[in-house]
Amino acid sequence: MAVIRSDRPLDLAQVAAVAAGAALELSAEARARIAAARVLVEQIVERGIRAYGVNTGVGALCDVTVSRTEQRALSRNILMSHAVGVGTPLGVAETRAIMAAAVNNYAHGHSGIRLEVVDQLVALLNADCLPEVPAFGSVGYLSHMAHIALVCIGEGHVRYRGERINGRDALQMLGLEPLVLEAKEGLSLVNGTPCVTGLAALALARAERLLDWTDVVAAMSFENLRGQLAAFDAESLALRISPGLTLVGERMRSALADSGILAAVVGQRTQDPLSMRTIPHVHGAVRDVLSATTVVVNRELASITDNPIVAGTPEDPRVYSQAHAVGASIALAMDSLATAIAQVAAMAERRLDRLVNPLVSGLPAFLAEPGGTCSGFMIAQYTAASLVAQNRRLALPASLDGGITSGLQEDHLCHATPAALKALEIVDNAGRIVAIELLAAAQAYDLQTGDMPRAPYTDSLWRSVRRVVPTYCDDRPLAEDMAVAFRMIADAAPPPLPNPGKMRPAVARTTEEPGYTPVDATLHMAAGTHDAAANEHQSAA
Repeated sequence: MAVIRSDRPLDLAQVAAVAAGAALELSAEARARIAAARVLVEQIVERGIRAYGVNTGVGALCDVTVSRTEQRALSRNILMSHAVGVGTPLGVAETRAIMAAAVNNYAHGHSGIRLEVVDQLVALLNADCLPEVPAFGSVGYLSHMAHIALVCIGEGHVRYRGERINGRDALQMLGLEPLVLEAKEGLSLVNGTPCVTGLAALALARAERLLDWTDVVAAMSFENLRGQLAAFDAESLALRISPGLTLVGERMRSALADSGILAAVVGQRTQDPLSMRTIPHVHGAVRDVLSATTVVVNRELASITDNPIVAGTPEDPRVYSQAHAVGASIALAMDSLATAIAQVAAMAERRLDRLVNPLVSGLPAFLAEPGGTCSGFMIAQYTAASLVAQNRRLALPASLDGGITSGLQEDHLCHATPAALKALEIVDNAGRIVAIELLAAAQAYDLQTGDMPRAPYTDSLWRSVRRVVPTYCDDRPLAEDMAVAFRMIADAAPPPLPNPGKMRPAVARTTEEPGYTPVDATLHMAAGTHDAAANEHQSAA
């Protein structure tokens, strides 16, 4: 099923769907807007209206005039000089997300890029003939899009059907010709915030799925550790105003309903440790951040993020050579999401530690077979602690990194794309931490004594784990089990809860507000091409 860029901007769920492999199409209205904006650029060129990157240089060269005869060369040279990315290439989903967000921006009708250039990008995307885009080397947005755009002019490289092919040959295989760029097109191709916006859509998709798993895995640990269900009392939780907290409380009550294990220990303790009794508060706060970030990303998709922007009419064309390409708001949002996910993962590691610690678990030490010859989950907890520490380092705000570029012309940098990249890395690390907790919780059930029944939901979740991973007996490398559990979390939603409740949008939205749609199940489509696709993309490098 195709995602159609119509008279309304794409929302983050649609970008995530394209990242997962859905085709992207332009409606007649979108095509008309793109064509109309090109007419404005042609009029600006014809009349000699001063416009950044059209008839001037770029960056600190913005006051250097570029003649009409040099404007094609300027467009081409911008791609060549801005393609400075380094490091491992982005994965398939990441590259597709960026391309979808870029096409969405052009379809606003204020970029001035020719329709055939946009069609070339859409053709590459829909053929899954994806430009090779080094992940690092950008303080904002330039290098990633430059590497993507190189392929449109027959340069650079793509990954196509498992092979690395140069841009010219790739276009020929698709029946396309290299383009000769016209005035402004080089700048339009590297401009705006599609890099961070596309990556942010993926981060939100993966984070939402991760939070669903984190809730239910926490329920397993809570039951194994014989927590007090009063922590999830609806009347008590209602005293604190937070849509996320309310939702998580509902989910925990649903996951633990009819637990014989917990019914047997009601009232035995006044309160549990914080990593257990604050699950609604911490997980809920993270869900509130997710909701707020959704609003920011959808706003960004609904915004024109070019510099310059073309507007007006052919009779009265206008150009705004200002700062809409700066992604301060989305950089701050990505930093916030990264910190939130790092916190929920850190608390998962604390529950894991309680499961393996015989001083508090009431279970065999490290969930191992009795005796000193088996270490069980001892060192798996080390891995989780290491990932928590790595997340802590990554969670330092990229938006405060600063720096000065382009001869003092660009003397404030927001580092939006790096903020999104590290948010994605934190989500992956968090998924691995929760995967280890999932395995430990399943192992803890195997070692429980007594005949009190588990909650029906946690029992079904335990059974789903045991269908793919047997009880651990120090009889195989535990890393292999951890990889299987991570794929469970990254590739599919957890089994549905009987009555999970619904998260309300963070703010009221009206039909007049473009691009504002609540996070929904469509987001989950993005995880299908997650690590496996990234590995395929990178291992071929």
